[in-house]
Amino acid sequence: MSLPDLQSIEALAVELAELAGAEIVAALGRSLAVRYKALGETDAALFRDPVSEIDQKVERVIRERLAERFPAHGIVGEESAPREASGSDFVWIVDPVDGTANFVNGYPLFAASIGVAYKGRPVVGAVWCSSSHALRPGTYHAASGGPLRFERQAIESVDRRQVRRRIVGLPRLPAGLDIGFEARQSGSAAIECAFVAAGLLAGARFETPNTWDVAGGIPLLEASGARILARPAEGAPWASFAGFGEAGSGDAGWRQALVVGDRATCEALSKLPL
Repeated sequence: MSLPDLQSIEALAVELAELAGAEIVAALGRSLAVRYKALGETDAALFRDPVSEIDQKVERVIRERLAERFPAHGIVGEESAPREASGSDFVWIVDPVDGTANFVNGYPLFAASIGVAYKGRPVVGAVWCSSSHALRPGTYHAASGGPLRFERQAIESVDRRQVRRRIVGLPRLPAGLDIGFEARQSGSAAIECAFVAAGLLAGARFETPNTWDVAGGIPLLEASGARILARPAEGAPWASFAGFGEAGSGDAGWRQALVVGDRATCEALSKLPL
């Protein structure tokens, strides 16, 4: 697949990420309707995964736009049932607000992620972030074979090799374990992917992300030259990420651990006893 084939798709992905970002910013500071997904029977499980009215509104608008522009493409979203592709190998994978718990609490670190998979492999990504290397909101985006861009301008990942203890994103902070990095929990996998691509984080590890958590970020990572390793099951060996497989056709059931970053960082993070 050549880059020109993806230009119109990347342009729409950026447009949709910016639309989502505008809705998120407009909602800041006002009271929001919030419901919680039931992840289990305990109170902690019942109230751990919030969904705001903005999540639902943004995903609805994105689906409407996609139905107009690419009616044959499939859609997988966090908040609604998948729409199967009709004679197309493209599937849009959408997280309207990644980091909803941060968002509904007013903690200013969240994202809107738009990923596009071709035959199960993410090839276009656009991630609107509430903050960035430029210290302002903006959209990181990339298409397979093209450069990493921020707000439509090509950028390069910042070289921070002179920093002795780089920051990494981890799902849990290892107690009493010196891992050689400063560990952080951001609450948003999409932001962590974008920040690794931009050089703000040295790497990140995700235990069981959904496709919509990382689909928008994977093309950014690949455009920046980062490595992406996947582990299909606990105890299985880590291997180069090869795509979502059947999830690319509309099945949202893919769940694999990922580590991202340069070779040395991926090796270090993959060995952590998390």
